[in-house]
Amino acid sequence: MWWPGAVYEKSGREAHRKYTTQLTDKAKELNIQLDLRLQPIYSLVEAEAWLEKARTEQVDGLMLILMDRQQHSWPAAYKAVDTGIPTVIFSPLGTSFTTNTAPLAAKPGCVVYSAEQFHQALYGMKMLQAGAKIRHARCVVLKGDKRFDEKMDGLGITLRHIPAKTYIDVYQNMPVTDEVLAMAEDYMRRARRCIGATQQDVINGVKAYFVARRILQREKADAITMDCLGTLADKQISLPCIAWSRMNDEGIPAACEADYGAVASHIIVQYLFGRPGFQQDPVADTAHNAIIGAHCSSPTRLNGFNQPTEPFDLTHHHGNRDAVPRTLWRKGQRITSIDAGDWQKQTKMLISVGTVMENVSVPPNGGCVVSVRVRFDGDQNVLSFPGFHQLFFYGDYKQHLKEFCRLFRLQSQVV
Repeated sequence: MWWPGAVYEKSGREAHRKYTTQLTDKAKELNIQLDLRLQPIYSLVEAEAWLEKARTEQVDGLMLILMDRQQHSWPAAYKAVDTGIPTVIFSPLGTSFTTNTAPLAAKPGCVVYSAEQFHQALYGMKMLQAGAKIRHARCVVLKGDKRFDEKMDGLGITLRHIPAKTYIDVYQNMPVTDEVLAMAEDYMRRARRCIGATQQDVINGVKAYFVARRILQREKADAITMDCLGTLADKQISLPCIAWSRMNDEGIPAACEADYGAVASHIIVQYLFGRPGFQQDPVADTAHNAIIGAHCSSPTRLNGFNQPTEPFDLTHHHGNRDAVPRTLWRKGQRITSIDAGDWQKQTKMLISVGTVMENVSVPPNGGCVVSVRVRFDGDQNVLSFPGFHQLFFYGDYKQHLKEFCRLFRLQSQVV
């Protein structure tokens, strides 16, 4: 081992066993296939053979743990990144100087973790898993009158367009089952209060959830979005606000208004962080130097899919129709905002972090019934806050998202 690291004897074997165990355990937790080379790579020739095998097998990602600073170690890391395969590199303290890490510090296609603890490397595994799932994800788009597939540039998500009338046909032919009634009753029981929305409004909204679920099953899809207002504005059919809220609570990405960027944002947040996001329309609040995120389909399990829901009311959509959950966001909670862009025209992810100030009451104020006031970090003018239909979600994940974008060669901008 080159200076400054200590010579590995017993400690080296222990470290090898420790990392092997943690990698194996994480792979089981994530349900991914880990092809772990049992013996270390002792030369650049061995590294090149390992990388050629990875290329041939078309793996989804590479992980390289550098146990020393031998002559071949960092050159092997540079070659791994040059394969074009997303690469996570872990350098325990003592195995690198900045002269080793600098060439990869801002290079697209990789992330480098130089640390004492291994948890960052395990997050790297999570990113590789999420990236593979994203590339294979299929989203139903209920819009227009034609059926066709297209791919999102950069991310690889398949957008399966099907005629919007499909939703109407399924809704009109679906009976109100005992399962629908039971879910509606559960919503009304758990709500703090019902404001305007009737029991029948809730039943109609819950029925929309089962309609969307059936369409997803038919299309073997992972996510859904719909031109909801364009399709249903003049129809006596419930808007899918409760349906989308419920699906996002259950880990099924559901985006409003056939917004492809919101589709990407939902998928990224759910696959990376195991929690739902809230797609919203940003409103400038100059009195508080804040942004109010306003929409009518907030999820309730903001802390995670397997966590308790936040308190919510049931009320009317701002169009004074149907039933929607008005989720109450926790005051003082740190949140992240992302806008994945159009991905047909723009490939830059906008990232912001801030703190929830309060839930704005509507009425007496105007706007959507879920209106969350957030003060974001930094000095961005709220009147020109960039993006639209950004996703708000619990937690400060700015650095995580920057690393994800670099790993998968996506542009990002912290706002």
